Amino acid sequence: MNMVYNSDSFVVVRFEVAAGDGPDPVQTSARGGFEIVDKFAGKGIYLEGALAERFHEGVQALARNDPTPEQIDDYISGYTQLAQQTVTLH
Repeated sequence: MNMVYNSDSFVVVRFEVAAGDGPDPVQTSARGGFEIVDKFAGKGIYLEGALAERFHEGVQALARNDPTPEQIDDYISGYTQLAQQTVTLH
């Protein structure tokens, strides 16, 4: 788990599980994804697979142009519109 972005609006955490480290000992490939939390809406979403890869590629493309925090937040907000999981503290 690695926090990759934290603003007033969003937190993005990257999860990486190496091959064989998961609950299934037969697991042979690495996997992971991104958890995005919208602080104002109090909702989060976990991206994995092709959607996580697309998100990561978009972030890399955005980073090449020295984005402002507002541009990064705008990009992330496109994904948080899908968020349905309410964030709770426990």
